[in-house]
Amino acid sequence: MNLTAVVTSADTLGCAISEIEVFVPQLQSSTFDVLKEWAKQLSQRVTYLLEQIGPLEFDEQAGQVLIRSNKPDQLPDGAQYYEIVLSRHGAGNFLLKRYQFTKGQAGRQPVDMLLTRQVITKLIDDLEATIP
Repeated sequence: MNLTAVVTSADTLGCAISEIEVFVPQLQSSTFDVLKEWAKQLSQRVTYLLEQIGPLEFDEQAGQVLIRSNKPDQLPDGAQYYEIVLSRHGAGNFLLKRYQFTKGQAGRQPVDMLLTRQVITKLIDDLEATIP
């Protein structure tokens, strides 16, 4: 497992992180069912983010599973949500980002995840514990 986090700011309590990516080489040769099971286990275990996450799309052809917030955080002018992509292609990876969309505007914009150091540590431990 090789983890990369893009930290945009940090203090004694936590960090603003734009993305967390984990390379999992053993996923390259795995079956799609292994990826689906990882999505299920990860969604059941990671219950401490702002919104509950769960598998949304299974794309066997692309070798990817998309996990998102089940109920995005509603804002007065839009919403924010977590998105995780699990992929068995390339180096095999996990990618976590947070997005915001604004009503009346096309597309979505990435936003920083504000995570305490305790949540970051727990997330990394849970990722490592659920990797197939």
